[in-house]
Order: sequence, then structure tokens, then C-alpha cells
Amino acid sequence: MSEIQANKLSPSSGTALQVGDSGDTITIPSGATITNSGTATGFASPFYSCGVWKQTATGIADSTWTKWNTVGGTELWDKGNIMDLSNSRITVPSDAAGVWVFKCAVKNENYASARMLIRFYKNGSDTEALGGTQEIGPLASGSYPTCQIVHYFSLSAGDYIEPYVRQSSGSSNNMYDFFYSASYLGVAS
Repeated sequence: MSEIQANKLSPSSGTALQVGDSGDTITIPSGATITNSGTATGFASPFYSCGVWKQTATGIADSTWTKWNTVGGTELWDKGNIMDLSNSRITVPSDAAGVWVFKCAVKNENYASARMLIRFYKNGSDTEALGGTQEIGPLASGSYPTCQIVHYFSLSAGDYIEPYVRQSSGSSNNMYDFFYSASYLGVAS
């Protein structure tokens, strides 16, 4: 094996540089760092995913959209550190613009209610117009129904999603067994 030592490789003509041929294995040794200041193509998308569960009952005011507080919840996984339990946000990293899938589920705690709803907010604004709301009702006392939603969003770097809930029982009541997750599926095109 021969070794070429150089500080820079440039194409002898044109603007394309090829390393190896089809079928070759190009090895980057352990401990080496690749710095990309341009556009990387042909690589798999990075994978981001997270999920949080909170069993504790939380009081929700009547007929008011209330952001679910994930403080005290159990972070089940957080690949890529995208979940912030302190503010209930999942934020899109700089290299993960594209299609994301979100899930949210919550139970009511044995009260009658005309409606129970879940809605995603994107960057502080509700997403009802984008189909980001799910509703069940009417709810009878003596039951513990789960309202849940799965929704897909095309998001840009820095966008964040927050879960909101609402119930219409006539007074403040509890919801519990809250689950909230997201996974990055890849670029939109």
C-alpha cells in the first residue's frame, strides 16, 4: 500500500473530484473528524426521536386550551436531545428539516365531559387548520377514555411543537397518563 501526503486535493480539470471506484471501500479511521461546510448528498438522513410519559394527574381548566406540562414526566428516550421537559417542546435540529411524525395521548380521570381534545401548536400557534387536532366526546362518568392523535408535519430547522389539551366538563378536572413523542422521517423530497 502506498500513501499520499497532501494538505489539499483538487480536480485536475473541471470541478468534480472522485475518490475510489465503484465497489471500493473508503475507510475513515476511528477518531477522524469529517467537517462538511458544503452540501452533503447521498447520505442517509440523521435520526431523531423522543418520547415522554407522565402519569401524574394534571388539572385542566374548563373550555381552555392548556399546554400540557411535561415537567416531572419520564423521558422514555431522546435520540438527539430534541425534547425539552422544562417547556414541553420538541425542537427541530439544524440538520433535520423535513417530515416529522408526532403522537400525543391523554386520559380523562372519571368525569363527564362534552368534549376532550388534543391539539399541537407549532411555534406558539395552533395547527387546527393543518389537521393537528383530535377530539372525542361525549364522555360519561365511570369511564377513562383516551384521546390521542398522530399527525405529520413538514418542519424547518428551529420549528418547535407543543401539546395542548382541552376538556369541557363545566369545571376544572384532571387528565393523566399523558404520552408525547416525535420522530424525524427525513427530508420532504
